[in-house]
Amino acid sequence: MKLLLEIPLNRLSFGNVSYNLVRELHELGAEIGIFPIGDNIDLSAFDLSEELKTYIEDAINQRWDFLKPHIPCLKLWHLNGSENRKNKDQYLFTFYECNKPTDPELALCANQDLTFFSSTEAQKHFENKGLKNTAAIPLGFDRDFYRTDKTYLKDVVHFGLMGKYENRKHTQKIIRAWLKKYGNNSKYQLSCCITNPFFQQDQMQQLLNQTLDGNHFNNINIIPTLAKNSEVNELLNAIDIDLTGLSGGEGWNLPAFNATCLGKWSVVLNSTSHKDWATHENSILIEPSGEMPVADGVFFNEGSPFNQGTFYTWTEEEAIAAMEKAEAKVGQLNTEGVKMGDTMTYSKTVKDILSHIFKD
Repeated sequence: MKLLLEIPLNRLSFGNVSYNLVRELHELGAEIGIFPIGDNIDLSAFDLSEELKTYIEDAINQRWDFLKPHIPCLKLWHLNGSENRKNKDQYLFTFYECNKPTDPELALCANQDLTFFSSTEAQKHFENKGLKNTAAIPLGFDRDFYRTDKTYLKDVVHFGLMGKYENRKHTQKIIRAWLKKYGNNSKYQLSCCITNPFFQQDQMQQLLNQTLDGNHFNNINIIPTLAKNSEVNELLNAIDIDLTGLSGGEGWNLPAFNATCLGKWSVVLNSTSHKDWATHENSILIEPSGEMPVADGVFFNEGSPFNQGTFYTWTEEEAIAAMEKAEAKVGQLNTEGVKMGDTMTYSKTVKDILSHIFKD
């Protein structure tokens, strides 16, 4: 089996998915070529074996040998930027967070042999517009994450919030709701790993100051960007409750999903991709209270050819009530979340992708 990949190799969420796909392809013995997307190849977040490192290096060095009409290409990228093909047959794996596909987005999907969406809801948005060449394939639990069973903060209920600071993710709203309920109460702590790499340091600090309204709270911890996945694993193990699932629009939401698979309790908005993995049994679900325009003047712009529609919202009262409900479960392992991590694997993700690409 030969496959050409066009993927980002970095520390961001797309890079994490790419890494896991490549690792599974290596274990399947697939012959691959890799055209890295972007100039910055950075695998420093991952603890690679020498064998896998060599496999990736060889795939990059031999990529030109895979520019053949009979070799299919799998591209992992945004819809915006998926117009170019390396080989005759191209399959796109993408993450869609909005709900109103635009004409350019529909045209780009139609131009693929098949577009894989990580979210069932996203796939349906495009299918409802008449596209036949789409499929929904869920992601898996990254096996580099595991339970450490350490005690981190004794007699403290530890909340966590991960993912880049963004209006879509309701970052400010989540922090303010938590502070309203738990601020300056030493029995509780909120650890936030929310640096957005697309903001300058002074911009990021200004956003944090605005979020806190210039006030000082002794139980909120702002964590800088974590360089390695092993550090992320420590943070996910240290918290009791994850709040990342309160995002208003996601293509998957790796931090919330990974925390749940580790047996933590996640407060999750029952919308977009969350519906593919979060249930009443493994998460503290709240229903959307309404919708808001995607436009934020930074990452999403009104009238753009891409990313249009609305994100979902929630009320502060319901979010706080869900936090209280999660708090009552602290000390209990989320066994249904752990079971999900055992059954939703990247091995299944890759085999599902390959079953479509090599269906003949």
